[in-house]
Amino acid sequence: MKSHYSDPPKRQTLARHTLSVLVDNEPGVLARISGLFSGRGYNIESLTVSETEHERHVSRITIVTTGTAQVIEQIKHQLDRLIPVHRVNDLTVLGDAVERELALVKVVGKGEQRVEALRLAQAFNARTVDATLTSFIFELTGTSEDVERFLRLMAGVGLVEVSRTGIAAMGRGPESM
Repeated sequence: MKSHYSDPPKRQTLARHTLSVLVDNEPGVLARISGLFSGRGYNIESLTVSETEHERHVSRITIVTTGTAQVIEQIKHQLDRLIPVHRVNDLTVLGDAVERELALVKVVGKGEQRVEALRLAQAFNARTVDATLTSFIFELTGTSEDVERFLRLMAGVGLVEVSRTGIAAMGRGPESM
């Protein structure tokens, strides 16, 4: 006997993608790019931007977002159509990329908590960039996963404040953007 119900739709897999975008460094470019994401309901997990070619006034924007393969292709196509955009690279598709994030982490504590905070910082190769009698500020550079692990451990010894840069990324090998 045949069912009157159709098969449930196939679930599309969400994947995290790191996009590197070269743009003219001019007012409003970042607003246009972030507006493209918000206007279509796409989320930006991480966003970093800085001028990388001073003479040509070109900036590099690194965007980490999550979506289905179709959504990621749509994002790349829409970014590529914006006038100030020179190039869009999906570092996730191109292969292994080097990704790093910087975090400043403030920990407050006395006695054994201070000793444990210093021990954990040393284990993660975090630099002490400020110290008082009751607090430390550590600087940690690594993958987002490394930063997350460090924060989880520091939460148990007096974590009070965090500032993160977001991901900076670059494709491996001799090719450039």
